[in-house]
Amino acid sequence: MADRVIATLEATVLIGRLRTEHGPLLFHQSGGCCEGTAPMCFKQSDFRVGPGDVLLGVIAGVPFYIGRGQFGYCANSQLIIDVTTGGGDSFSIEAADGVRFITRSRLFTEQEARNLAADGPLPSGPETFRPDV
Repeated sequence: MADRVIATLEATVLIGRLRTEHGPLLFHQSGGCCEGTAPMCFKQSDFRVGPGDVLLGVIAGVPFYIGRGQFGYCANSQLIIDVTTGGGDSFSIEAADGVRFITRSRLFTEQEARNLAADGPLPSGPETFRPDV
């Protein structure tokens, strides 16, 4: 079964360091203003997940939410979270280090798409993530 969101090794290492420095984290990708569709990493205490957000998956122990409207654009793709240099102007906590998370993607195969559709609708809202740590 394919995951809807995964992280590269570089992203996983950065997420681990950020978790050590900042505690529990979450990702949110909205497609809104400021950073557009860039994945934003926040301390869990600094961001409130709303009823219009969908839990896409968990990467490196961190929940990854996406705005329901944005999900329609990527429902047929696996999101691959990676890291690049150049933090730019961002609210995401890694930007202070001169790096930023980016989203790459690949289309699901027909079989992967059928398997995901058979699993039913995605959960939504903050109550859907229960950290195992």
